[in-house]
Amino acid sequence: MQVAKLLCRLILNNWYCPVFSHNVMNSYLYDGTADGLLSAISWILEEEADPEKVTLSERKDTLFEEGFTISTDAPRAESLFFRLKQHAPDAAHTLYSFMLAEKGEMETSLLHYVSLAFRHGDQVKGYLTHPAIRDIVNVAKKAGRELHRMKGLLRFEKLQDGAYLAKMEPDCNIIHPLAYHFSRRLRAQHWFLYDVKRRTAARWNNGSLQFGTIEQFTTPALSEDEKKVQALWQAFFKTISIPDRKNPRLQKSNMPMKYWKYLVEKQGE
Repeated sequence: MQVAKLLCRLILNNWYCPVFSHNVMNSYLYDGTADGLLSAISWILEEEADPEKVTLSERKDTLFEEGFTISTDAPRAESLFFRLKQHAPDAAHTLYSFMLAEKGEMETSLLHYVSLAFRHGDQVKGYLTHPAIRDIVNVAKKAGRELHRMKGLLRFEKLQDGAYLAKMEPDCNIIHPLAYHFSRRLRAQHWFLYDVKRRTAARWNNGSLQFGTIEQFTTPALSEDEKKVQALWQAFFKTISIPDRKNPRLQKSNMPMKYWKYLVEKQGE
C-alpha cells in the first residue's frame, strides 16, 4: 500500500514514468519562461544522445500531462546563448529574434534548431528544407522585420514636462532592442517607450536606460509646442500628397494599418 501511494505521488510530480507510456522518457516540460526554455534546451543537449528524438513543451499542469519537468536555471540559460554566439553568431541572432516573437508551441522546433546549429554552425541557415530550421528562421525574420519597421514608424510626442513619449502595440516583444537603438540615437533627450499591449516601458534619462511595467497608464498631456508641430506635420503630409499617384495598397504594404493608431499623420483617416 505504501509503495502504491509513493508511485502515485511520483507520477503526479512527473518523476516516475509508468510502463504504459513509453514515449514519456523523451518528453520534457518547462515553466513557460524564456529562461526556463533555454535552461531546458541546454539540459537536453547535455543529457540526451539524440535531441532530435526529444519533444519539449510548456508545462500546463493538467492531469494527464506527460513528461519530465526541467527546472529553470538562469545562469545555464545565459551560458547556452553565449556558447551558441561564440560557435554560430548568425544562429544566435536568429535565436534571439525568435525569442522576441513569443511564439508558442514551437519549443521542440527551437530545440532541434539549436541542436543542429551547434552541429553545423552558421551553415545551419542553409538547411531550410528541415522543418524545424525553416519554421524558426521564418518566425525570427518576422520579428526582425517588425523591429526594423518600428525604428522608422515610432512617433515621439513632447510632453508638458519636456520629456518625450512613444506608444506602440507591436506583435513581437521588441521593446528592449528598440530602446537600445534609440538610446544611441536620442542620447540628449529624456524619453519613454510604452508597449500598450504588454504594459511594459523603457525610460532613458541622463545616460541611463531602465525597463519596467506599468499596470495603470494614463496618457500625459502634450506640450503646446507638440500640438502645434503635430498640426503642421498633418498639414504638410496632406499637402505633399499627389491624388493621382495615390496607391493605398503600396502604402499599406510599407506601413501596415495596424501601426497607424499612433502615427500623427494618419489620425482621422
